[in-house]
Amino acid sequence: MPDDNEKGRGGGNGRKPGSSVTRRGFLKGAGVAVSAVTVLREGLLPATAAGVDAKVAGPGAVPITLKINGTARNLTVEPRVTLLDALRNHLDTTGAKKVCDRATCGSCTVIVDGKAVYACTMLAIEAQGRDIQTIEGLAPEGQLHPVSAAFVDHDAQQCGFCTPGFVMAAKSFLDKLPNPSREDIRTGFGGNLCRCGTYAGIREAVLDAAGRLRGGRA
Repeated sequence: MPDDNEKGRGGGNGRKPGSSVTRRGFLKGAGVAVSAVTVLREGLLPATAAGVDAKVAGPGAVPITLKINGTARNLTVEPRVTLLDALRNHLDTTGAKKVCDRATCGSCTVIVDGKAVYACTMLAIEAQGRDIQTIEGLAPEGQLHPVSAAFVDHDAQQCGFCTPGFVMAAKSFLDKLPNPSREDIRTGFGGNLCRCGTYAGIREAVLDAAGRLRGGRA
């Protein structure tokens, strides 16, 4: 039962005598109003839902051409689409894997103009006019590139998600350093991670691949 002070304030529910508005109802209504203003101001709702003529943030899709494994491929993407997403989602070129999507694991490594690049860090529109090589283009259909063959022979993969990135990184690495030492290999792949921990096999595979490439054997 409310005491006399509560009765003086409207009976414990915050209602003033003769008023139909309670303190709780007022605060609830104020909260809804503030939320609505924030949503409209920050553009969190589509223009039609917000009831205002708001402009859409960002341009729409644009046509681009990418040279992938020696072939020009035409596609239409939004400027924010990464090279990785363009390859996987628009061109069905899925060798590069999307794992961290934060430029930390190297699973999406491709070779752009002879340099190993994280495909998740490059916009597709930035890759126009450049020579893009993915693991699908390393060797003719049904054959293995010496690096890929060495990975198989040395059991340098388990789950396989990191393998395409390692193979592409190895290809770029050996193009620049054809006769590496074990220490070169150990330090040269710091940008590629293997969650299964097959680093010993990977190092042996890269060392073997170096010899195969120098000797011209697959």
